[in-house]
Formats: sequence, structure tokens, C-alpha cells
Amino acid sequence: MSGKRKRVVLTIKDKLDIIKKLEDGGSSKQLAVIYGIGETTVRDIRKNKEKIITYASSSDSTSLLAKRKSMKPSMYEELDRAMLEWFNQQRAKGNPVSGPICAKRAEFFFYALGMDGDFNPSAGWLTRFKQRHSIREINIRNERLSGDETAVEDFCNNFRDFIERENLQPEQIYNADETGLFWKCLPSRTSVIKGKCTAPGHKSIEERVTIMCCANATGLHKLKLCVVGKAKKPRSFKSTDTSNLPVSYFSQKGAWMDLSIFRQWFDKIFVPQVREHLRSKGLQEKAVLLLDNSPTHPNENVLRSDDGQIFAKYLPPNVASLIQPSNQGVIATMKRNYRAGLLQNNLEEGNDLRSFWKKLTLLDALYEIAMAWNLVKPVTISRAWKKILPTIEEKESLDFDEEDTSVAAVATILQHTKGLENVTPENIEKWLEVDSTEPGYEVLTDSEIIRRAQGQTDESSENEEEEIELIPEKHINHAAALQWTENLLDYLEQQGDMILPDRLVIRKLRATIRNKQKMTNSS
Repeated sequence: MSGKRKRVVLTIKDKLDIIKKLEDGGSSKQLAVIYGIGETTVRDIRKNKEKIITYASSSDSTSLLAKRKSMKPSMYEELDRAMLEWFNQQRAKGNPVSGPICAKRAEFFFYALGMDGDFNPSAGWLTRFKQRHSIREINIRNERLSGDETAVEDFCNNFRDFIERENLQPEQIYNADETGLFWKCLPSRTSVIKGKCTAPGHKSIEERVTIMCCANATGLHKLKLCVVGKAKKPRSFKSTDTSNLPVSYFSQKGAWMDLSIFRQWFDKIFVPQVREHLRSKGLQEKAVLLLDNSPTHPNENVLRSDDGQIFAKYLPPNVASLIQPSNQGVIATMKRNYRAGLLQNNLEEGNDLRSFWKKLTLLDALYEIAMAWNLVKPVTISRAWKKILPTIEEKESLDFDEEDTSVAAVATILQHTKGLENVTPENIEKWLEVDSTEPGYEVLTDSEIIRRAQGQTDESSENEEEEIELIPEKHINHAAALQWTENLLDYLEQQGDMILPDRLVIRKLRATIRNKQKMTNSS
């Protein structure tokens, strides 16, 4: 007769590992044997997956998650939620958070939440708060943190030691960062209002998406842009399969990056594409993703490939704004390319700005922003790493060529744009920089933090109708597509000014459609 199974208490890290194995097709029975637990426990972990991931994502310490065995709630759960939201926002901004500052804020939220009784934010409460959320960055004493050159130098030295220990080459070192983009923002002869950009003769508009750029330190591997919009299926997508878009598209009701989307992106897009790139270079499939402390970036334990060889590492909050590569001109160059590209398209189509603005769709914008990202040169990206990895910049410096997206270049285009011939350089600069400080995550006010901690949602966003496809999907068969392609090719070949590559592209497309038609007919 077999003895009674010894009771095993799993750590949070163990539970994360089980979740990952379940997602990869592992069975409850196999995992129960491996971890010495019952199948019921495995099923419970599967059931509470999101709760466990959310808890781990908000934690600050990998080592503490490997020790912690419970997600014991606070006596004041609402206060805990409010404080964690507030702390994550402060950390993302790089603001120092000391014990006294934290205690004062906790007292404010306690009474603002209308909680009963007296509350004393003592050193003991602060210690327990830190332990519950695996936070290391709050100092008990009022010790000032600053983003100074000394802190930068310390991090850079430590990071170089780290990549030497891990035997990583620049090709294996990545950075990703989010930003907001006002994609339908066009210049005005008067001014540009943040978030509301005026086109001549039109009312102000508010069209925003979150975009995340990711590339390695050499700039030779740029992943597809990750874009977060409000709607799952915007009207302009029509019958377009989102997997065929030139970007990786996700949806969230406020068009913000969040923990769930970031984790999906890391597991399903980043890890596979990095593996493929490193294989093509004959390198070990090992890489690090350097991130800032955005509230939408999960804990390092969550951002790790199954074999642990592709993982995330975080910049200290007090230096991220000074040295994060994406912020050293990479994102700004992409946005300038995008806006200059919009104007150039308008000019080539011979439209006045009013009709161009009216016709511009999110699908148009996604193709244009993908092109803008493609135009960012590898050397622009590699130079952005010079503060962290100066040797890269030295190798590339001889090949450096400035991106031509200056105010002067845009002004030249505007000289031929009806209605905007006299836009001033100052207004052009404002337009190019209109969303330069727009974050990719939702920044909450104190009132919003309180409502969220109490489980309330923003009524306007909750009741907002999602932009769904209203036009019935239209199936286009191979014969119809082939006929349209033949007609387009006939038209192009009648135009004396069409260059050979244009015709070759259409001919290649025609051959592809013919092959698809043959395969369909033979099946």
C-alpha cells in the first residue's frame, strides 16, 4: 500500500512554470507527477492563471517570487490596489519613492477611499506592502534617487559585465519601447493641439494608437511594429486578415499597451522572431530584451522563454529616460518619417489636404507607419546604444548618414501642398513633435486610481461602442482577382512613364494568383 503523498507547497515561480507548460500543451497528469502535486492543484492553477500572472507581473523581484508561496491579500485590499497602481506609475516616470513619501500617499488613499477606522502607515505596514508585491525600490528612509551621470555610469558598467558573463553579442541584445501616435494628425497653418490636430476646414480630431518599436543593438533586426488600437476589427480592415497586416496588431478598449498584450507579444512574436534571426546568423539562440519600468511590462519571471535563454532585463527607473536606446532618436525618427510620408503621399496623389485627411484610414496609417519604421536605418539604431555600448557606435560611425526628416525637408513638401504653403517652421516642429512625450500606457489621475481600486470602471469607455465592421465581408475568388490583375497590368503597360520594376511586381503577383487558382482547381 503506497504511503500518503507529502504535501507540496508551490512557489509563485513554480506556478508560472506550470502555466507556461500547460500553454505549450503539457497535460495536467504529467505536470502533477513532475511537481509532486495532485491533478486538482494543476487544474486550480489553470483556473487562476490570469490572477497568478497579474500578481507576478506587478512584482519587482524575481528572487522573491522564487521564494514566495502565497498571494496573501492585504487587510486593506482597496488601499493595496491603489498604492500599487500609484507606485507603478511613479516608477515608470523615474520618480523617487521613499518610505515617508509612500506612507503619506497611503494615508491620502486610505481616507480618499472612505475606509473605516484609523490607519497608521508604519514601517511595518510598508515592509509588508513591499513583501506582498516583491518590491525592492522603496527605501524606508527619505533617500533621494536621481537620474544623474553617476547612476548611468554604474548601470552601464554593470550591464557590460552582465553581457560579458552571459557571452552575448550586440546582435543578441534588444530594446523595446512604447509610444502613443496621433495617426490622423496633420499640420495646420495656426497650431497643433496635443491629441487634437486640425486639418484645414475640419473640426478637431482625436485618433490615437499605441506603437511599440523593437530592434537589436546592431539595428540589423527590426521586428514588425506592435500596434494597439481600440477596435478588434476596425472598419477600414474590411476582410483583411490581421495576420497579414504589415504590423502586429492588438486591440484594447483605450488603445493602450497592457500586461496581457505585452506578454502575448513577447511569447508569440518576440521569442520566435529572435530565434529565427539568431539561427540565420549562426548564433546561439540566446538574447536579452532591455526594458524600462512601464506598468505594462510584466516581471522578469513572466518574460522568459521556456528554456530560459531569451529573457528580459530592466533599466533602473532613475536612468531609463537618459539612456534607453529607443528614446535616443529612434522613435522620433520613425514618427518624422511617418508624417513626412503622409505629406509626400498627399502630394503625389494630387489631393488637397482636406480630401486626403477625410480619406485617411487606420489601415492606410498602418502601412505608412510600417514603411516609416523600415526607413529607420540600422546605424540610427546602433548609435542610440552608444551610451550603453559605445563600441557599436565606433564601428558604425564611418557609415553614418543623417535621416532626411528635418523641418526644412518637410517645409519643402509643404511648399507644394495646397493651403499649407506658408506654415511656419515653428508649427512644423510642433506638428512633428506633437506626441513626442505621449506614453504607451494609461496614466491615471488620483481619482481614476481610486475608482479602479474600488472596482469601478470608466462609464464612458465601458459603454463606448466598439468600432466594428459594418460592411458585409466580400469573398473574392481567384478568377476575379486574376482578371483585376490582368486589367491593372494592361493599364500599366500602356503608360509610357511606368518603370520596369512596377510591371515586374504586378507580373509576379499575377503568377502567384495563377498558382493559387491551379492548386484550388486540382484539389
